[in-house]
Amino acid sequence: MVPRCRSCGSERVALDAWACWNSAAGLWELEKTFDDAFCHACEDQTKLDWSRPDEAPTETIRTLNDAWRCRGEGQGQLLVTSGVQAKGSAFVVAAVKAMRAFNDFSADNDVYREHDFGAFDLNGEKLFFKIDYYDRSLSVGSDNPANPTETVRVLTLMLASEY
Repeated sequence: MVPRCRSCGSERVALDAWACWNSAAGLWELEKTFDDAFCHACEDQTKLDWSRPDEAPTETIRTLNDAWRCRGEGQGQLLVTSGVQAKGSAFVVAAVKAMRAFNDFSADNDVYREHDFGAFDLNGEKLFFKIDYYDRSLSVGSDNPANPTETVRVLTLMLASEY
């Protein structure tokens, strides 16, 4: 079971507990919890909801990446590099449209199956897009890219020569 903050859904929670070592299983087993839980995302005390883990994190990350890249759904920013911008506004619009439509993922270009990188040709230019995961303050990487309440996706669209 996975503990989540009742207020924001974050899994970054702390809870005082007693645990007992189970030598047969080689694991600590939770025996009793006490006091309130603390949510690092909310920075406040919270109550916990316990639930089964979501689908495999890779599948969740891929779904969130596709939603952001293709439809602009979720928390994120789109960065278009100066090299792409120098090609003119019509090129930028066409590049964003091509990036949103991109679906040529394979084992060669999507090793982790997260749909976080792609390469395509437009008007004789090779372009890349790359999605990186940051915390909500955009100051450090996200602890859990599968959790949309904790993660801001930053999608960079660039010329291959700028990589």
